[in-house]
Amino acid sequence: MLTKINEAVSFIQNLYNHKPTVGIVLGSGLSSFASEITVEKEIAYSDIPHFPVSTVEGHSGKLVFGELSGKKVIAMAGRFHYYEGYNTQEVVFPIRVMKYLGIETLLVTNAAGGTHKEWNVGDLMIIKDHISQLTPNPLIGKNYKEFGPRFPDMSEPYKKDLINKVKTIAAAKDIKLREGVYFGVTGPTFETRAEYNMIHILGGDAVGMSTVQEVIVAVHMGLAVFGMSVITDIGIRDEENKITHDEVLQAAKDAEPKLSYIFKELIAQL
Repeated sequence: MLTKINEAVSFIQNLYNHKPTVGIVLGSGLSSFASEITVEKEIAYSDIPHFPVSTVEGHSGKLVFGELSGKKVIAMAGRFHYYEGYNTQEVVFPIRVMKYLGIETLLVTNAAGGTHKEWNVGDLMIIKDHISQLTPNPLIGKNYKEFGPRFPDMSEPYKKDLINKVKTIAAAKDIKLREGVYFGVTGPTFETRAEYNMIHILGGDAVGMSTVQEVIVAVHMGLAVFGMSVITDIGIRDEENKITHDEVLQAAKDAEPKLSYIFKELIAQL
């Protein structure tokens, strides 16, 4: 694992020699946020040693390096999921690489299903915590002390100071935000109505197929994390409609301007 990370890092540093301080993971339908960055270098995942390759529509599959709000940043335009057939170490490999490239803060986004009837498609939800009991933990196996402790504390996976900054940013622009718990599942099926009800009863405000494994590894490696979900469908609903991936992508795209504004302002304050 260490050898693979070092080889990937060395390859990237030969192409881009600036040290980024912020890493951004862009979820389904949110890859166009990378256009907000003053791009200095783009590297396709397929070119980087040991990197997986995105296979899901809405994930373009490249690292974008540049400047945003006066900071050097890396954006993952597309992430990797357990349901694609990758193991947990492959899913989180880019997070480890970004840490070794120098980032100190990780911003993660995702498209998620809401579990509240009164919520709306397009709502932005600050992730205040997550539930990951139904997804394989990426720290299972050998612990590398170079990464972090064997038993990392997860009492504050999403930093409260970053959450408070975002609340202030949103309030100043009159952007309505939800706040809740993200419930991680493996996918790739959307949840049944019974599963949505179960998730709601267990304390999940939104449910998705990503993020928790990335955040566990980020916390393990000492990164400060902020997470935001775009609510792209409402799982608990009365009507007999079905959920499609195309609708998820469109809802994420529609919400992107508000998310972009918040992230640009947050990065400026880091």
